[in-house]
Amino acid sequence: MSFASLGLRSELLSAIAEQRQFKRPYPIQSKVIPAVLRGKDLLALAKTGSGKTASFILPLLQLIQGHPPAERRRLKALILVPTRELAAQVEEVARQLGCHLNPRVKSGAVFGGVAINPQMIQLKGIELLVATPGRLLELVAKNSVRLSTVATLVLDEADRLYQQDFQDELQQILALLPAKRQNLLFSATLSAEVERLAASQLTDPLRVEIKEEVAEAGLITQQIYTVDPSRKGPLLRFLVKSGDWKQVLVFTSSQRRADNVTKKLIDNGISAATFHSGMSQGARTAALAAFKAGELRVLVATDLAARGIDIQFLPHVVNYELPRSPVDYLHRIGRTGRAESAGVAVTLLCPEDLPHFKVIEKRLGQRLAHIDTAELDLSAY
Repeated sequence: MSFASLGLRSELLSAIAEQRQFKRPYPIQSKVIPAVLRGKDLLALAKTGSGKTASFILPLLQLIQGHPPAERRRLKALILVPTRELAAQVEEVARQLGCHLNPRVKSGAVFGGVAINPQMIQLKGIELLVATPGRLLELVAKNSVRLSTVATLVLDEADRLYQQDFQDELQQILALLPAKRQNLLFSATLSAEVERLAASQLTDPLRVEIKEEVAEAGLITQQIYTVDPSRKGPLLRFLVKSGDWKQVLVFTSSQRRADNVTKKLIDNGISAATFHSGMSQGARTAALAAFKAGELRVLVATDLAARGIDIQFLPHVVNYELPRSPVDYLHRIGRTGRAESAGVAVTLLCPEDLPHFKVIEKRLGQRLAHIDTAELDLSAY
């Protein structure tokens, strides 16, 4: 199947051809794009990295472009997301894929943690808006944006919208939207809250479920290193240096641990930065940009980065500490092995972590070989 067979405009096909990660439609794209173009409501269950952002951005751009000139420069598509980084990322995809449309669809992203005035200015004539709930309500209160013309609502990472206690804000936003609209709900998991939301908002929806296929076609190689807690830091530095790793995303369980790991990496001559919610938005944006540009070898993050951060062709992910749940483990390692590019997911496993890791292995449906590091000389690291 090709993108041309999905009913997309030639301008969008030209933009797709310029993107390295789009050689052919991902399964979710082949199912979702035609349905959105037909005006269907949708419940899509798919893990991060499945290509879901393009699956709704492409048809939304086409639908907006198809409106008569008299109806342009009004907000037609609203995409709600749980994090600032995801908002910026989704809007970037909209700009990339809409680059050949004439006239261009005016898109923008609004989120907290930064000054509100520049965001108020950019909303004039906005047609596609990506927003976090809190900042959107602030802008509505300031009469900077009206939701009465929204034709399509997208709830992206709907399970996280509930996890992060956005329920009240979400209900306020839903009350401001037109009763007649298209609703697209995307979620990595189908929690009871997401099921209730879908039941209350979706009309005769198409249900699309893309099964999680960890390490499909060998794209993700999982390496499990058993290590004493006191040797975890030296082992990480050994792996980065001896393997000449150029770009590594390291996950920790806390902001404090992320800061400590980063400091030790820098002290040992490895360029690194932290990425967590305790940092200012400007610092987070700068760290992520430097990492994507290859100016940093290591980005040390909390689970803030496990979903919604799209780093194409990322070769290495490291679980410095195990996440709380098997689902979070899948999202973490799913940062690599994307866009048909192979990657390695490394886990540093301490003895006390073994029972929890067995739960993760059960979720994976496989037992993973463990690499013993007890005899490894780490004294130089």
